Amino acid sequence: MLERKYIDNSLIRERAKKLGIPTCDLLMRKMMELSILKNTPRTLFAACPNSETVIKAALRSAQRANAPIKFAATLNQVDLDGGYTGMNQFEFVKMVKLEAEAIHYNGPIIIAIDHGGPWLKDIQSQENWPLIKCMEWIKKSFEAAIEAGYDLIHVDPTVDRTLPSGSVIPIDLVITRTVELIEHAEKFRRDHQFPPISYEVGTEEVHGGLADLSVFENFLKGLKNQLQNRGLSDVWPIFVVGKVGTDLHTTTFDPQVAQKLVQIAKNYGSYIKGHYTDYVENPADYPLSGMGGANVGPEFTEEEYNSLLECEKIEIDLDKQGGIAKKSNIMESLEQAVYQSGRWKKWLQTEEKGIDFFSLTPERKAWLTKTGCRYIWSKPEVIKSRFSLYQNLLKNGYQAETIVLSAIEKSMGKYFHAFQLIDLNQKIQKVL
Repeated sequence: MLERKYIDNSLIRERAKKLGIPTCDLLMRKMMELSILKNTPRTLFAACPNSETVIKAALRSAQRANAPIKFAATLNQVDLDGGYTGMNQFEFVKMVKLEAEAIHYNGPIIIAIDHGGPWLKDIQSQENWPLIKCMEWIKKSFEAAIEAGYDLIHVDPTVDRTLPSGSVIPIDLVITRTVELIEHAEKFRRDHQFPPISYEVGTEEVHGGLADLSVFENFLKGLKNQLQNRGLSDVWPIFVVGKVGTDLHTTTFDPQVAQKLVQIAKNYGSYIKGHYTDYVENPADYPLSGMGGANVGPEFTEEEYNSLLECEKIEIDLDKQGGIAKKSNIMESLEQAVYQSGRWKKWLQTEEKGIDFFSLTPERKAWLTKTGCRYIWSKPEVIKSRFSLYQNLLKNGYQAETIVLSAIEKSMGKYFHAFQLIDLNQKIQKVL
């Protein structure tokens, strides 16, 4: 038996261990129990940890709200190869744990894989890996996550690069691959006697074929049957991802669609999870519609970028006054790092294809840099520029890191409030 590292010592985790059920499952169960008792619906907030700064801000925001915090890390962000954050699963869990201890946050922390499936890790798509190689990697990533102490795995085999362009992957195939990955994760977990973990399935993407309500229900029905056939009737996903109106290009949540999905999922004992919640116009409608959880990510990268821009403006003024020896040139450093990463190319509009980055308008370059920053925060040259910026401001009485963290925390705070999570840690102890 391998030693299991626990991300927190919260009361809800201790109780889950005694009951032999996943921590996230118990958290959701008690959260919903409270919602009924007090007639106050709630939605679990999940932050995508696209930088160390976002991790720190999320924990500080959770502490201020006295609420649970969930981290949903894609395999592009955190994985065996370090991802673009530079951390593997073990380092990520350790960092979250140490940062929580540093601020004395002792509430529940849920650590999860987000979008775990073949070709959803960029390198697999870029290099056209065959299915078997993709699946082998994903399974190893799941093993590392379980061993590192993750609480939840989002199993998402809804992309198939072997199909003709524009084709929708058959739902039966999605079910089969979902069960294959869950079965592998469960075998590894049980063989090494790790505690139970939670699962999330499905996708909000149209290519997953789950946008249609009848197909959505058929997916859950087929998944239940196949899990039972594999001897996994005791394993069932706590979350099912639903297409609820938000995506990369929209910010409006659709309560009517959400309520229909919520009811279908409820019949199977699951909660609906929303993705692409960034800058959503009506976050308060999430709990009112019965949504179980919601992920937010790119919004925090934009807030981090915007606050660094504000800090650079302060730095420029200080330089004019002779208050610093050498400017950090942080914005130039970010732009160069994004350009060299090549990540900006995926966000080009049709009419921009083939145009050199530096031939684009200043507005477009700034937008592409802001969007692509999530991929380059851990680059040495960016770290160096940020350190220089922070030092320049600190010597003149400005707490630059606090300025940046506060901007992200403010962005997160609106979700803790809209999702009715304030003081949930205290309230949930009364029903344990």
